[in-house]
Amino acid sequence: MPSAVTLIRAAALSDAAEYAYAATAPADARLIFLAGSCPLDADGSTAGVGDYAAQAASCIENMTVALRAAGAELTDVISTRVLAASTRQADLVTAWEVVRDAFGDHDVPSTLMGVTVLGYDDQLVEIEAVAAVVD
Repeated sequence: MPSAVTLIRAAALSDAAEYAYAATAPADARLIFLAGSCPLDADGSTAGVGDYAAQAASCIENMTVALRAAGAELTDVISTRVLAASTRQADLVTAWEVVRDAFGDHDVPSTLMGVTVLGYDDQLVEIEAVAAVVD
């Protein structure tokens, strides 16, 4: 089924950003607001301790499970917010590259932020998302 999400690129803005600048969904779309996806294994332990890329990949895997439970896929995501517990830009970029690659051509509007701490022991990455589907 095709996605209800339409990505919008603004030609007047820099093409250096690796995402669309805006996205829309039709009026009849059902919005899905996901809790922040965390790098937690099924037993509640933190995956990829000390590894931004591994934690971002775990977050994407967990997000995909939550999306499917709500009747959606990654291609239905309309926006993301990627949080990385670091003051180093390189750590943020490491997490972002995993997220960008997971979404591929569906380069949704996204915000990347460095934060001081996240909620679980050894947690370095968290990803929030909103999706839209037409049932």
